[in-house]
Amino acid sequence: MKITGVRTQRAVVPFDKPIQSATHFIPGISAVLVWLDTDEGITGEALLWAVGPHRLPVLEEMVKLLGTQAIGKDPRDTSARFDDMWAENSFLGHKGLTMYGLSAIDCACWDILGKSMGVSISRLLGKRRDRVPAYASGGLWASRSMQELEDEAKSFVAQGFKAVKMRVGKFDIAEDIERVTTVRNAIGPKIKLMADANQGLTVSQAIRLGRRLEDFDLTWFEEPVPAHDLEGHGLVAAALDTPIASGETEYGRYGFRDMLERKSADILMPDLERVGGVTEWMRVAAMAASYDVPVSPHLYTEYSLQLVGAASNATFSEHMPWFAPLYAESMEMEDGDILIPDRPGFGFSFDPAAIEKYAVA
Repeated sequence: MKITGVRTQRAVVPFDKPIQSATHFIPGISAVLVWLDTDEGITGEALLWAVGPHRLPVLEEMVKLLGTQAIGKDPRDTSARFDDMWAENSFLGHKGLTMYGLSAIDCACWDILGKSMGVSISRLLGKRRDRVPAYASGGLWASRSMQELEDEAKSFVAQGFKAVKMRVGKFDIAEDIERVTTVRNAIGPKIKLMADANQGLTVSQAIRLGRRLEDFDLTWFEEPVPAHDLEGHGLVAAALDTPIASGETEYGRYGFRDMLERKSADILMPDLERVGGVTEWMRVAAMAASYDVPVSPHLYTEYSLQLVGAASNATFSEHMPWFAPLYAESMEMEDGDILIPDRPGFGFSFDPAAIEKYAVA
């Protein structure tokens, strides 16, 4: 089997209501859809996303560069294809834009491999579970009012979620405490609660807020300080009893090795498009396991399910509905868990009608 070409399409899925975190205003999802074609009629799919459609052209060009260079090569040789792209990226570096392109092509190659063998990616990787606890991540934003927080939190519980995540990082700590109190009271003591500061705090602010939040029995306190401040994350982690989760904006295994060595987080959260696709995500998970550190993937729920299905130290899956409108298949939930599909490849494919609806030039 040989790769014959790479195709892309930009798409924008607007939200009914824009959302706001401590660091980003997000009116919708902007994505580059990727298809990797082969001479045997099997096509691998992948997706990259960004905040704002103005960022899509650079992602698209990186995908085309690496995809074009893979033409004529066998996509099923995933390690070889990864190494080819890693070598190509040496000149531009292994953080940032280059890793987005690498991740997309790597994911598409794994999708082809699974489809060619008629099995899911989790089975290729050594499947150990067919379901994973989910936490609702599609709401409880910093832009929500108190009443909206309460209503949304109760709605998640009514839908069957046994864990939810809210955003914190307000200028006034007292406001954050009030908001967390509102959500905890709405969901009750048995539902797990995570809080995400989206890198919006200083070390001292994070420690002060984190100590106050320990009364709410948080499952984790996510990205309290800027992602590049590994030492700062380590200081916060050492000062608090609440586990610190981070890593969604880290790149490659070497970035996560630094996090582990500096004890920057108690839970690692590799992001599929930044870390380096399926190949590098699994390497990071295995490395974290050697430190007895759990992992929980950032976003990409539809694709990340296959990795969570195989990683021994995976805990939760982030249930983010942002990308659902683009797929022909839907995620299935049961008793607070997301069921891991056993369909070939990633088990999710782009819906032609959705592409037509959301495509942009």
